[in-house]
Amino acid sequence: MSKNLKIFLIVIGIILAIVFFSFSWFVNEYNKVIAMDENVKGKWAQVENQLKRRYDLIPNLVETVKGYAKHEKELFENIAEARTKYFQSNSVKGQIDASNRLEGALSRLLLLRETYPDLKANQSFLKLQDSLEGTENRIAVERKRYNEAIQLLNTYIRTLFGRFFASFAGVSSAEYYDIPEAEKETPKIKF
Repeated sequence: MSKNLKIFLIVIGIILAIVFFSFSWFVNEYNKVIAMDENVKGKWAQVENQLKRRYDLIPNLVETVKGYAKHEKELFENIAEARTKYFQSNSVKGQIDASNRLEGALSRLLLLRETYPDLKANQSFLKLQDSLEGTENRIAVERKRYNEAIQLLNTYIRTLFGRFFASFAGVSSAEYYDIPEAEKETPKIKF
C-alpha cells in the first residue's frame, strides 16, 4: 500500500470520526432540549393534578362554611369565579393567574374559622380544612418542582448552543409559576 493511500485513508478516517462525533453530539443536544421541554410539561401536569384536587375540594368546603357565614357572599362568589376561570383558561399563564386569585380567597375563607367558633368545632369543616391544607402543601411542592424544571430549560436555552437546539426543536423558554406580590401579604377580614 502506498504512502499516499495510507494518508488518504487516515484523513478519511478522521473526517468520518469527526462527522460521527458531531452527529452524535447534535442528536444528544437535540434530545436533551426535547427531554427538558417534556419534563416541564410533565411537572406542569403534576401541578394541574393538585390544582384539580383543590378545585374538587372547594365546593364541599364552601357549602360547609356557608351555613355559618351567610353574609360572606362576596368571598364565595370570588372563589367560584376563580375556580371557573381556571377551568376556562386555555393557557398555563391563565391557569396560574386563576390559581393565584383562588389562593388569596381561600386564605380569607380559612380565616373565617376564627370568626365563627362553632365552625372551628365542625368535624366536616375540620376534615375539609385538613384535606385542603394537605393539597396546598402538595401544590407548593409541585410548583417548586415545576419551577426547577423551568430553570433548567431556560438556563439551557440561554446558552450558545442551547439557543440553537431549542430553536431547531421549536422549544421556547417557559414561564415560572410565581405568586403575585399582592397575594404574598396575609389577607385581612373585616366585618
